[in-house]
Amino acid sequence: MRRIVQCFAAGLVLIAPAALAQVPEPSPAPEAMVPADEMIRTLPDAEVAPRVLEKMKPENTRLRISLSRQLAWLMAGEEVAVKTPISSGKRRGLTPPGSYTILQKEPEHRSTIYGDFVDAQGRVVRAGISLKIDSAPSGTHFVGAPMRWFLRFDGALGLHLGMLPGYPASHGCVRLPEAIAPLIYGKVSVGTPVEVVE
Repeated sequence: MRRIVQCFAAGLVLIAPAALAQVPEPSPAPEAMVPADEMIRTLPDAEVAPRVLEKMKPENTRLRISLSRQLAWLMAGEEVAVKTPISSGKRRGLTPPGSYTILQKEPEHRSTIYGDFVDAQGRVVRAGISLKIDSAPSGTHFVGAPMRWFLRFDGALGLHLGMLPGYPASHGCVRLPEAIAPLIYGKVSVGTPVEVVE
């Protein structure tokens, strides 16, 4: 009893060992979100091997895309001609893993689903819309988002020039950096194999 009184006088509280087992561990503090502009600066640079590019022929060219690593490789046989960062579908499954081939090439493609509603003078009335869920305001029409250097590989999905924020952010297509999109476009053909892996 005397020990307990001394502890209270000193501002201390004694807790029995059995009571300690019932006290929950504090949860760890959540990690701070990294601002998008910092993630952009940490993207790896694309790597190009001119010696391997020279070896590329329609019969030995293929593309490999890693969703978990957010990287793509343009290959000549087993050699890497281009290694580049990408941005794929923002949710799992939007860019489905699988084996595909290039079905279409179009250098100035526009989306048939995502874009803007513009008025008769070409002014944007509503930006960043989806025809799947948005209705056009009166007096406007749809203009699809530009998808330059488009390489279709699965239905509505393809590779094209786009913004790479450092994480998966697209509606399903695979976005490529500005300097790399035309290079890959020029090296692949309709029929080029495309492998998308987790």
